[in-house]
Amino acid sequence: QVQLVESGGGLAQPGGSLRLSCAASGFTFSRYAMCWARQAPGKGLEWVSGINRDGSDIDYVDSVKGRFTISRDNAKNTVYLQMSSLKVEDTALYFCARGWGPTAGTFEVRGQGTLVTVSS
Repeated sequence: QVQLVESGGGLAQPGGSLRLSCAASGFTFSRYAMCWARQAPGKGLEWVSGINRDGSDIDYVDSVKGRFTISRDNAKNTVYLQMSSLKVEDTALYFCARGWGPTAGTFEVRGQGTLVTVSS
């Protein structure tokens, strides 16, 4: 069974940090690019970051560049998102997905998500 399970969300203050993890199972993790996306309350889906199979190619949406870092550990079948200098506008449900990004606005495989709330 293909599964992605996120963890690490929670409440953070503006300027704070959180590290999200996404554990994959049921498929050969190292053969796929992975990405993180988010959906803020009342807003649409936003791709946040993608990483290729071996971690040599990475990209971010402009709003998180310099603040977020994506990485992966193929031995642990896990992809991470280190979030620093958090802003209130980073508040959203964050989820990981298989692949570099959405196709026709959707993800073939995605997790349930972990909620990140940035508030003072």
